[in-house]
Amino acid sequence: MNKKVNIISPVDGTVIAERNLATLADVDTVLKKSILAQKKWQRTNISTRAKFCHKAIDWLVANTDELSREITLQMGRPITQAPGEIRGLEERARYMIDIAESALADQQIANNAGQKKPASTRFIRRAPLGIVLTLAPWNYPYLTAVNSIIPALMAGNTVILKHSAQTLLCAERFYQAFEQAAQDPDLHSEFNGDVFQYLHLDHDMTAALVKNDAINYVSFTGSVTGGKAIEQAAAGLFKPVGLELGGKDPAYVMPDAAINHAVVNLVDGVFFNSGQSCCAIERLYVHEHLYNEFVEKFIDRVEQLRLGNPLDEKTTLGPMVNSKAADYVREQIQQALSMGAKACIDGSEYSNGPFSNKPGTPYLAPQVLLDVDHAMSVMKDETFGPVVGIMKVSSDDQAIDLMNDSAYGLTASLWASNEKNAIKIGDRLNTGTVFLNRCDYLDPSLPWVGVKQSGRGCSLSVLAYQQLTRPKSFHLRTEV
Repeated sequence: MNKKVNIISPVDGTVIAERNLATLADVDTVLKKSILAQKKWQRTNISTRAKFCHKAIDWLVANTDELSREITLQMGRPITQAPGEIRGLEERARYMIDIAESALADQQIANNAGQKKPASTRFIRRAPLGIVLTLAPWNYPYLTAVNSIIPALMAGNTVILKHSAQTLLCAERFYQAFEQAAQDPDLHSEFNGDVFQYLHLDHDMTAALVKNDAINYVSFTGSVTGGKAIEQAAAGLFKPVGLELGGKDPAYVMPDAAINHAVVNLVDGVFFNSGQSCCAIERLYVHEHLYNEFVEKFIDRVEQLRLGNPLDEKTTLGPMVNSKAADYVREQIQQALSMGAKACIDGSEYSNGPFSNKPGTPYLAPQVLLDVDHAMSVMKDETFGPVVGIMKVSSDDQAIDLMNDSAYGLTASLWASNEKNAIKIGDRLNTGTVFLNRCDYLDPSLPWVGVKQSGRGCSLSVLAYQQLTRPKSFHLRTEV
């Protein structure tokens, strides 16, 4: 008998879908199809791959309204914000498709002017790896998955997607999109639709699939614990693994910051998606020259957030993914308060009605903590929720030391007017990305990469194609 999994909506606790988990026979069938499809797919030209991928993205964009509602029901993001994920997916996908030809072009090696005969033709070609397994999380179910799916396909690989149990419907929607694209009369004769497939799996079956010799690359986005499990499953198999893990991303508001701009964008960077983003701002360091003004304006802005039913268009802060996640954040807040932190937001203001801030529910009021330090969990351990600690600093050096005092290194944002000084500070930060006067945005032309426990490898940009291919050297002697 098949094992089953239910998607329980954080909106109201109802079961919105029930699915069978794949059996060993299902996995074997998908792998066989993917192996056969990849042999043909890698021989298709890049323009054909581009048409296929563009048409799949066309389908997803055309169904934005339906997909957005499903995002809200599955993981709780406010309905007015959910369409932005599909817009972001389109931006990343179109960019990665459009740069594929140049990113995958042969690299010609010129002969030296004085080179002795025999003459040779030499070049480096990017060869596909084979089958790419994408393991996607629930918090940005389309954006995170597309980071590997599109460049993997454009590079001549086939893809198998295993999505989080919370957002299984997104895997099925991706499949529908690619299935629809494969039916196009201009493409159907070139290959079959098996270049993209999905599987619903539990943890044990996922680990077994990672170990399978047919899988040539694993792209995982999720927790540090999950990343360690993937690395352990792949240990000794000599297959590449890309990991995009957690974050404890800091922001530093410098003396020359445009304070109003910083407040608006940092509130969004902290609380968007209920703080459930790997690159959410979780630590704020503010220079003493504008600390009081910043804190006052920041709190005022946070108090304007409206916690409630994410299907209500007036809601700006939805529930967390489940009550367990929300209770963990509540524990972090209580620990900080017991150690001397000061809470700035009165949670009772959010405690009315069925979608309110109550212990044991996924609905959690936003919180801003002052008088915090790095002995507190909320300032050192990933929170992944709607709370931020703010510390006063007296110098750039102090801010840099505090920002680097973390097991994570995904992004850091600086808020200032002096770009040259920001670059100097950025060079001293141990992160994959440094922002100035913005945060929480993935530019597809730049590699998305973390250091320390935030992961290894990268996605997006031309560098993503190096992750998803291998170099193959051609040395052709043209004179004999």
